[in-house]
Parts: sequence; C-alpha cells; structure tokens
Amino acid sequence: MSGDHNHGDVQNTPIPRLWMAFGLTATYMTAEIIGSFITGSLALLSDAMHMATDAFALGIALVAIYLGRRAADLLRTYGYARFEILAATFNALLLLGVAFYILYEAYERLYAPAEVQSVGMLVVAAIGLAVNLISMRLLTGHKDSSLNVKGAYLEVWADMLGSIGVILGAVIIYFTGWSWVDSVLAVGIGFMVFPRTWVLLKECVNILLEGVPEGMSLADIEKAVATTPGVASVHDLHLWSLTKSQNSLTAHAVLANGADPEQVRRDIEKRLQDDYDLHHTTLQMEKESCAPKERIH
Repeated sequence: MSGDHNHGDVQNTPIPRLWMAFGLTATYMTAEIIGSFITGSLALLSDAMHMATDAFALGIALVAIYLGRRAADLLRTYGYARFEILAATFNALLLLGVAFYILYEAYERLYAPAEVQSVGMLVVAAIGLAVNLISMRLLTGHKDSSLNVKGAYLEVWADMLGSIGVILGAVIIYFTGWSWVDSVLAVGIGFMVFPRTWVLLKECVNILLEGVPEGMSLADIEKAVATTPGVASVHDLHLWSLTKSQNSLTAHAVLANGADPEQVRRDIEKRLQDDYDLHHTTLQMEKESCAPKERIH
C-alpha cells in the first residue's frame, strides 16, 4: 500500500466561504423559482435550474469535505466519500427531468406565447447576477488551490452568463413586447445546462461502475508497471475511482529472477505517483504468476 496519502485539496478548502456561497445561491435559486411564476417568465425558471447546478456543486463540495473526514468503519472500509457521487447522480437525473420540462413548456409557448412581466423579470435577474458576482468573489481567492472550489467557481461563472442573458431578454421584451424572446432564452439556457448535466451523469455512472478514470489509459499504466526494472509481467490490473479525485489501483507483478520484491514495489509506486498521480495502490509481488497463462500480459 502506498504510504503518503495527501488530501490537500480537502484540507485547503475554505469551508466558511463555501457555506456562504452555497447559502446565497440556494436562497436565491428558491427566490428565482418563485419569481418565475409571479412574472410568468420561463427564462427565469430555466436560469433557476442553472443556478440549481451551482447550488448542488457547492453542496457536493461541502459533502465531500465533511464525509471525507469521517473515518472508515467495519461496514464501510472506504469510508463515506462515495456518498458525494450518489448525490451528484441524483442531482443530474433531477436536472435532466427539469430541463426536458422547460424545453416542452418553451415549445408550447412558441405557439401560444404567455404574458411576461418584463420589469419583474429584469429585477429578479439583476439580483441573481449580483448573487453570482458575490459568490464568485467568495471563491476566487481559492479556486486555484482546490479542485472542489474550482469546480464550484466554474459553475457560478457559467450561471452568471445565464443571468446576463435573462437581463438582456427582459430589456428586449420591455421595449418590443416580443414575449417569445422569453421562450428562446429558456431554451438557450436549457441547452447550456444539458451538456454539463450529461457530463456529470456520465462521470458518476463511470465511477459507480468502477470504470477507468477519465483521462487515464489502462494500457499505458499497464505498460509502465510491466517495464519497471525487475518486473517480468503484470496481471490482474484494476484501475478505478472512489471519488472524482481519488483514484485507486491494484495489480499483481511477477518478479524477474533475482529481483528484490520490496525495491521493485517501491519503484513501481514511485513511477505511478510521478507519472500518473496515483497514490492509492496495492501491489502484490509474485515469484510465479498466479494467473492462467492466457491472462498474463
């Protein structure tokens, strides 16, 4: 087992700032949903859905921090860190459902436009923009030192663009009376959410199925282990993610004649750490392979 497990990403995350940003975003998301029904603006509802992705990103970051600090027990030997993946999967499925509803509603309104209160729409969107800017300010100083904060920051940044779009739409509706603009905006914002939500769902499913982490090649890592001095062959190689940022590897390495098992193990671990940022590894050193011949690579 690798010895040095550094989780600086969790330790360096500014929890009070995350809580403040989460509180602002979640509160205003609720206000925006209420505002969408009062003003009749579908674009506001779509932007609220967009803001929901921000709130969930911040919430998942907080869950990851708190659960990541809980010790493993006799029932959950890996601890509770994967709970964040379950939460993210539920979030993605919920957002996809809401997105389809908004697209359907927008389609209906293109044929029968609903009256939209542009002034109220403008006010709600402007406050939403202010909330986005405050949240970005809270997170900007730490986004480069924490993966959790960086992800949340990018979510808020994308939502800021949605708020600007709603403000411009409200101005256009106010001066022209073109209420169909609201539906077009709703569809546009919805399509901004779709790719992000789909990527999130795809990543979650891959992690839950213990697939190879995104951006990593099992063949390359197998070659790295097999070409380490003292290794004759490698088999039973498995690479998966416990969470988005915690990758794990297990493998059986067959030793060359005369090789020192402990030195070979250390050399493999160092190579995996230096070249692939893999720090959670379990390696079994073998003088003779325990795998059938057809499985040896």
